[in-house]
Amino acid sequence: METKPPLPPFTLETAAQKVRMAEDAWNSRDPDRVVQVYTEDTHWRNRAEFPVGRAEVHTFLTRKWAKELDYRLIKELWATSGNRIAVRFAYEWHDDAGQWFRSYGNENWEFNQFGLMQRRFASINDLPINEADRLFHWSLGRRPDDHPSLSELGL
Repeated sequence: METKPPLPPFTLETAAQKVRMAEDAWNSRDPDRVVQVYTEDTHWRNRAEFPVGRAEVHTFLTRKWAKELDYRLIKELWATSGNRIAVRFAYEWHDDAGQWFRSYGNENWEFNQFGLMQRRFASINDLPINEADRLFHWSLGRRPDDHPSLSELGL
């Protein structure tokens, strides 16, 4: 069985590492990369969609990033206990008409003993914003280490 360290039970430090690793993967906008951290039978709730398994998650992510253009994400650890991590996040993106959004959300994650995420439950709200109100300005890809966190941005 493949493993994806850090492994549960998580400490605050290892949970924060797991959160940053997830943020980095999602900012790659590469479904092939992102699905590798989920169990083959992972269960998700993402808004009103309920993908099950890596293949459905891959399809979901491909569709998501075809719609959510110039996607930039920041995740922040909220809490951890045992094999579970709670995260809050925000991401900015625009649609094909050029309307920018900031999407705010919370995720609850549950991991198996090998460090693969078996459950992901996300609640997300989209706020239309003006391009001038954007706060996430790094080049596409990984957020720079010196870029402010959600807390530092007051989000």
